Amino acid sequence: MDLSIIIVNYKEPGFLRQCLKGIQRARLKLPYEVIVVDNASGDRSVGMVREHFPDVVLLPQNRNLGFAAGNNVGLRRAAGRYVLLLNADIAVFEGALERLMTFLNDHPKVGMIAPQLLNPDQTIQTTCYRFPSPLIPMLRRTPLGMFGLARAALRQYLMLDWDHHEIRPIEWALGACLMVRRRAIEEVGLLDEQFFMYFEDVDWCRRFWEAGWPVIYLPTVALVHYHQRMSAENPGLNGVFQKLTRIHIQSGLKYFRKYFRKPNPIITTHEILV
Repeated sequence: MDLSIIIVNYKEPGFLRQCLKGIQRARLKLPYEVIVVDNASGDRSVGMVREHFPDVVLLPQNRNLGFAAGNNVGLRRAAGRYVLLLNADIAVFEGALERLMTFLNDHPKVGMIAPQLLNPDQTIQTTCYRFPSPLIPMLRRTPLGMFGLARAALRQYLMLDWDHHEIRPIEWALGACLMVRRRAIEEVGLLDEQFFMYFEDVDWCRRFWEAGWPVIYLPTVALVHYHQRMSAENPGLNGVFQKLTRIHIQSGLKYFRKYFRKPNPIITTHEILV
């Protein structure tokens, strides 16, 4: 098996159906499997997969495990040499996944790659970042990020000083779409399940770098991502009281406690892409 595609679903039957149809229409020219982990959606998601996509490996859960633990359920079941973590709200195009896998085949030192994600209007989403400082979650989720030095810190964190058109090593990438080498996962380990949502992707990428497996942004492959992180991108007074804001900040506290007084890994470029 070349590729295992893992989709964690929670109450998104419409997106999930379109994503699975998109994978079918892409007609992948390689042996692959699709694994759907349903986090106790309690809606029509499970029945829809069973009825319309009988070839999909369906793993329904009896409670919402969150993003990290849900993906780990799929990772433990996956048989592919490479694994793709894929959000249900991403549209897959013909040839895209083959090109991602070809890049990993051609660059055996690389552990993880992130394609370029586009908004539906074809503008580039901000999906790769520098490692955060402890203030970043608060600045992103509250009005504090709208002022002076805070705005400059966010621009640095979001890599807005770069046009996102070149292949390059990055510190971490959004977990919405990541292709990962199984051999690297066996060395680094699964996602850290203390993170219910948010920071599990930061943590995983950091651990890849620490283990000597670079993370690469690959803008030559682009997929459309329909999700919009409105509360993060446009913080306002209401953002302070949102549940996702609380979860984001709580996950940030767990991340910074885990790496307290530990320096960020060194990001190297030498010979990675040779």
